[in-house]
Amino acid sequence: MKFGKRLKQQIEQSLPGWREEYLSYKELKKVVRLISSGAGRAEAEFMYLLNNEMEKFNAFFMEKEEDFIIRHKELGERIEKVVIDDRSEVEYRYREEEMEKMRRDIVNFHGEMVLLINYSNINYTGLGKIVKKYDKRSGGALRVAFIQKVVQQPFFATDLISKLVKECETTIDLVFPPSKSSTGRVLFQSSSSSVAVAGQGIFRNTVAALLTMQEIRRGSSTYTHFSLPPLNLPDFDVIQSLQLRLL
Repeated sequence: MKFGKRLKQQIEQSLPGWREEYLSYKELKKVVRLISSGAGRAEAEFMYLLNNEMEKFNAFFMEKEEDFIIRHKELGERIEKVVIDDRSEVEYRYREEEMEKMRRDIVNFHGEMVLLINYSNINYTGLGKIVKKYDKRSGGALRVAFIQKVVQQPFFATDLISKLVKECETTIDLVFPPSKSSTGRVLFQSSSSSVAVAGQGIFRNTVAALLTMQEIRRGSSTYTHFSLPPLNLPDFDVIQSLQLRLL
């Protein structure tokens, strides 16, 4: 699939408030088409737009990252209040009504964080592709230096979010006690209502984001040092198992 089509698909599958925050790939391509060797005005416009895009990514990513840190802490505090430890038998009892809401909140929170990692991945990939087009059109050699700049940007640094994703998955293992079906597949002992809510909202977007990340990061004969490494995020058994309930 060509990148422009993949990006358009990903934007359509993203959350409504996120859709204007992705790379303006079409606009950048239009400017690239105006460039011929020595055409300084179009090149200056291209660099201006490119830097504006990076500033947009950084602002959005840092805002979401800060929000996720706060929400992660709040979820932990809520779990401490809802999950009661029976010290005599070391087991948990759940206040069901509150746990139903918490299940939905945890799955949605996990999904949003995965979407943010995908946001970083796809915008990085798009920047690399549009700069490659620029170099081909202008006869320049911007790509190497520019990518070195990109990997130093806040929006590219997803280690903290990946850590929160892993911690969230550990929490999901606690809130959704797993059991195995007759086929050996892992399922979750949760009410159909909570899974249905997750399936209708962020969850489906999350699955689409994971598929996009896998496609972007899949090794191939065209793999170069500009490519993202093979997908090395926390295990997504939780998402895959929940997906079985939606089939």
